[in-house]
Amino acid sequence: METSTRLQTPGGLGNNGGQAHYTHLQTATIPELCAQLEPDLISAIRHPTGIPPLVQVLSVLHFLATGSFQVTVDLAAGMSHPMFSIVLTRVLGALIKHMCSYIVFPQVEDLPMVKADFHAMGHIPNITGAIDGTHVAFVTAPWQNEQDFRNRKHFHSMNMQMVCLADQYISHVNAKYPESVHDAFILRNSSIPNVMAQLLRHLVWLIGDSGYPNLSWVLTPVRNPRTRAEERYNEIHGRTRRIIECTFGLLKARSRCLHLTGGSLCYSPKKVCQIIVACCMLHTRALRRHVPFLQEEEAGDGHVAAVDPVDSEEDEDNRSAVIRQYFQ
Repeated sequence: METSTRLQTPGGLGNNGGQAHYTHLQTATIPELCAQLEPDLISAIRHPTGIPPLVQVLSVLHFLATGSFQVTVDLAAGMSHPMFSIVLTRVLGALIKHMCSYIVFPQVEDLPMVKADFHAMGHIPNITGAIDGTHVAFVTAPWQNEQDFRNRKHFHSMNMQMVCLADQYISHVNAKYPESVHDAFILRNSSIPNVMAQLLRHLVWLIGDSGYPNLSWVLTPVRNPRTRAEERYNEIHGRTRRIIECTFGLLKARSRCLHLTGGSLCYSPKKVCQIIVACCMLHTRALRRHVPFLQEEEAGDGHVAAVDPVDSEEDEDNRSAVIRQYFQ
């Protein structure tokens, strides 16, 4: 698959007199989200337990935000373990149907403002996104190709690729590949190359680390800088690219289920992929609704690019031209 508040809740969800933290949404916007998802959740009311859509949404938000094990949410929401599994699947499916209205790559009319925001960070022109990958851990070993999902720290994880804007909005997410798949491979096999090809006449670049190839639309660091201009370029490149690391940190702080401190997810790779996308959507919704989050932290997952891709001479010339024009 590619692309905080307190509330008195039904069913005793939460632990402060029935109150719970939701770092994704403000209290007033939760009914709005429920209304959006209700057509896909209304069938749950016909289940013998009669769980209303509001309780379904709140229980899943609690799970995603806290990283609690599912059994903890079962008790808090007053539903059985099997029932919460059904509710989680139903809410994730309903959310993902709206993915394209949440996670959107900048359109042509958005490019001047997007470029200006990135330029203000480090004075590199024409940047339309920062790209990188991070690990999301899970404990349910896949039946097939188990070794592909085991990382160098010996736990299973998905390699999640993301593109963000200077204001930490997520404009692209690809969460369907295991840890063993290299960042450059994920990029090549995503929709990003086609999107960037359509925008190239508007002079646009993504900014990425050395795990990505230096393409006509991807700017990466100079491996062995030999001039002061190249050193200055690397310094400003690193300063600008740090926004993707901060976005990973904020995403995982809002959605503790994605962070190791929240406990590894106990689901199949397919379900983990759905959870990742849902968390990215809720992160975007929180930014749109100006939901404050005071504590940011680094992703801290030990994600390291496997090897440096080989750049073509043409791509090297493209980056050299940028350095000569803007960093001499």
